[in-house]
Amino acid sequence: MTGIILTLHVVVCVLLVLIVLIQGGKGAGMGSSFGGGGGQALFGPTGPATILTKITTGVAVVFMLTSLTLAYMSVHKETTSVMVDTQTSVEQKADNNKTTE
Repeated sequence: MTGIILTLHVVVCVLLVLIVLIQGGKGAGMGSSFGGGGGQALFGPTGPATILTKITTGVAVVFMLTSLTLAYMSVHKETTSVMVDTQTSVEQKADNNKTTE
């Protein structure tokens, strides 16, 4: 299960990077280079969301969900062993004749 989610997470990471690099910046318009600050206004007119913006949002949500899932799974790992039914018999000999310096 972890392998599937980890593979999905890596694919989503690569997609997110590629989609963000394909998009143009907000200040890419010609008017912003000549002092028109409307392109970078905080609550200014941004226009309708493009398909790349919607895809970026969806991929970012999947990225966050896979990140949270992997973090949860790494904390709550089952501690199982291959050697379940074997007993260990380690005997330690106490060496009381040694003096500490």
